[in-house]
Amino acid sequence: MKFWIKFFFLIITLSAYAQKNKKANFVRERQKLSDGWRFMRYTGQSDNLIYEVRPKIEEVNDSKVADSKPTEAVKIENHNEALKPWILPSGNDFIKEPANKHIRPKANPGADFPFVKPDFQDSKWEKVTIPHDWAIKQAFFTGNNPEVGGGMGRLPSHGVAWYRRKLTIPKADSGKNIYLDIDGAMSYAMIWLNGNLVGGWPYGYNSFRLDLTPYINYGGVNQLAIRLDNPNYSARWYPGGGIYRNVWLTKTSPVHVAQWGTFITTTEVSEKEAKIDLKLNIENRGKFTQSIEVKTQIFELDEAGNMSKTEIAAFPTEKFIVASQKNYADQSTIILKNPKLWGPYPTQKPNLYLARTIIYQKGKVIDTYDTQFGIRKIEFNPIKGLIVNGEAIRLQGVNQHHDLGALGSAFNISAAQRQLDILRELGCNAIRMAHNPPATELLDLTDRMGFLVIDEIFDSWERKKTPHDFHLIFADWHEPDTRSFIRRDRNHPSIFAWSFGNEVGEQYTENEGAKIAKKLHDIVREEDPTRPASASQNYAKPDMPFTKEMDFLSLNYQGEGIRDAPAYLHLKGIRTSPLYPAFQKAFPEKMIISSETASALSTRGSYLFPVTNENSAPVSDNKGGNPITAEVSAYELYTAQFGSSPDKVFATQDRHPYVAGEFVWTGWDYLGEPTPYYSARSSYSGIIDLAGFKKDRFYLYQARWRPNLPIVHILPHWNWPNRIGEITPVHVFTTGDEAELFVNGQSLGRKKKNEFEYRIRWDEVKYFPGEIKVISYKNGKKWAEETVKTTDKASKIIATTDQTTIKADGEDLAFITVKITDINGLVIPDASNIINFSLEGPGEIVATDNGDPTNLVKFTSTTREAYHGLALVIVRAKKGRSGKLKVRMTADDLEKYEIEILSK
Repeated sequence: MKFWIKFFFLIITLSAYAQKNKKANFVRERQKLSDGWRFMRYTGQSDNLIYEVRPKIEEVNDSKVADSKPTEAVKIENHNEALKPWILPSGNDFIKEPANKHIRPKANPGADFPFVKPDFQDSKWEKVTIPHDWAIKQAFFTGNNPEVGGGMGRLPSHGVAWYRRKLTIPKADSGKNIYLDIDGAMSYAMIWLNGNLVGGWPYGYNSFRLDLTPYINYGGVNQLAIRLDNPNYSARWYPGGGIYRNVWLTKTSPVHVAQWGTFITTTEVSEKEAKIDLKLNIENRGKFTQSIEVKTQIFELDEAGNMSKTEIAAFPTEKFIVASQKNYADQSTIILKNPKLWGPYPTQKPNLYLARTIIYQKGKVIDTYDTQFGIRKIEFNPIKGLIVNGEAIRLQGVNQHHDLGALGSAFNISAAQRQLDILRELGCNAIRMAHNPPATELLDLTDRMGFLVIDEIFDSWERKKTPHDFHLIFADWHEPDTRSFIRRDRNHPSIFAWSFGNEVGEQYTENEGAKIAKKLHDIVREEDPTRPASASQNYAKPDMPFTKEMDFLSLNYQGEGIRDAPAYLHLKGIRTSPLYPAFQKAFPEKMIISSETASALSTRGSYLFPVTNENSAPVSDNKGGNPITAEVSAYELYTAQFGSSPDKVFATQDRHPYVAGEFVWTGWDYLGEPTPYYSARSSYSGIIDLAGFKKDRFYLYQARWRPNLPIVHILPHWNWPNRIGEITPVHVFTTGDEAELFVNGQSLGRKKKNEFEYRIRWDEVKYFPGEIKVISYKNGKKWAEETVKTTDKASKIIATTDQTTIKADGEDLAFITVKITDINGLVIPDASNIINFSLEGPGEIVATDNGDPTNLVKFTSTTREAYHGLALVIVRAKKGRSGKLKVRMTADDLEKYEIEILSK
């Protein structure tokens, strides 16, 4: 009788299990968690839920020269109450050796803390949308001893803060695995669900996943609580603060493609055919061994990212068994005929494909995973440089930090697209991600737009640059950070090389530093053997052991020489003669890239006198720099102490044509690191200012990078009421080979660009109101012409927008350029009128700016002073609200202006 009772209940149990799984939809879901968040940042003392004790701040020099020698770490004692032992296991999937994996302690720290409990009332906390930067809307710190200095942007990005959000998980999801995917949180993230400490990730730039499944209340409300702790003195630039990239809730079958579990590589590539290899990692997080079938199809993607209706190829369908709590790695290969190759703009087309991996169980789809990729052949040639699909591509690159100007570090696709659009207009074809992993959406853009990318992960290793930077967690986290970084990004065809360090202090420690370099290099190559890996060197020389560990030579400033030109000889610091020949002689088999060049400095529209006769000179007070206004001359000849002007860089690279190209420091100005004036908020090094307005240097680079574009550009402006009769040099940037200058109709002669010269100078011009005109010539024929006039008084406002229609999704943005002009529509180059902005309709003004590094008015202000005649206003439509947005601009004594943007 007992047997039949047991059998009866077994049948009922199996029937219930079958019904539950029959109702469950095991196809992968991915939900963006943008809305519904509550936020609180401590204004005073915070809680004790610390990751680890940090060293005390003894002394900080916010404005020390950027190439100063990093120093040894300060040793600290472990803290018994720190939560580090519970957080370390979050990286276990990215630690190779089982013996090095971390065992989680049994306790549940923080369970009694009010903020992690479901019944805590957070209604008085601020409502925020993710991505979110808690500092960017706040007031700047001012004065000589600010709490946060100019190096980190004078904004309150430091401190401890909490985010809370409720998650409703239906009963139908019972049996699924539920993951929290965070693309970036600054920093020391620790996550609780329903009062349980799930895990975390300290490094603020890395993406990470946590398994929420054991803590889920299926069929009910789940309380998510995230604690961030962003230390002051932790960066050399503005890091931002908060959950500043997207957050996702991912639901899968227990058997599914693992996190970043595909790796597609292309070899033996030609226009006729390409060999495509697929490495696949499938994991089984269920209780039972499962028999599955896996199929991967390939589809074409059009320029908008739309997938073709039919597959163009497929990998062989395979059947295999995955044991419970185990991973299964598989590899397969196909030959694709007549592939459409991915290549850099403008000479090639960035064609993309999508691989769709489908897992079946008993004929039913239980997981679908998409991977975008490109087919291309890349070669590193020590003489010809980078060769893509058989074409030698000169690297015309820039370095980019992660912030988006007035929007801060909170990632926004419209703002990132705008940055890349203007860089493409410049002639830029390559980006170095300085000095950390970017948002994945940025790499999607570089894939689609055809930019080449060096993807970089660390600015420091064991030795510190700032007291609280990555060196504090390097020992514990360098392996999981590096492996997860590579796995996340390695399918992007725009990435042609990896960088695992930038100007690290280990360059100075001989064999000890080289040993660490080798360890990181080997981790990178284990994860991706198809791309070379390097770390940038501003100190290590050809005969040093550090250099030998690099697959290619990534040089910061050393190729052009550091502090070696006549104007720099009085400076202290690293001093290096141009070293391209020495590196090439020592490593004739390795390609050389100049990973940071120039570090030229200027403030848009500011011209200071007298002008140096040198072709490159360091900024100092009253020599290219004004210590009172904190402006740097826009004649584009002045640099950081360790830098070189564009002219000097161009000449050095042209003398050494085997160098594969350059990455200029920087493409855009960025928040923080305002060398040489740390009373400011943002950098001076950009070719484009923080608001997105072009500096004069833009045209110098454009003339080099787009030689077939007919351009000529004159500087300075011609409004100098206090300089009548005084020498006011006129410089010209052109793609022509000679030019003639006219001042008030009188020719000052025709001049040619000599070899290794990149501008034409008339240094003895005297200013008188009127106009200056230049005509440039190429091969003896007229090529381009420009006129600059003395303007009338300010009369009106004119505005243009980069988009006349935006999506009403709460994310899409319109960037409106505002100009102060005279009656003839000429921009007043010295105008500083105060402009008031207002908006009517279903939208909002997100931020304003003017590109002035010294302007400490809050970015959210709707009143903004024009800077050299220009200002910027950024507008967003309200989510789900369509209609007309009317943006009005008014200023005293000027005609007002109104511009319309349609929200759809």
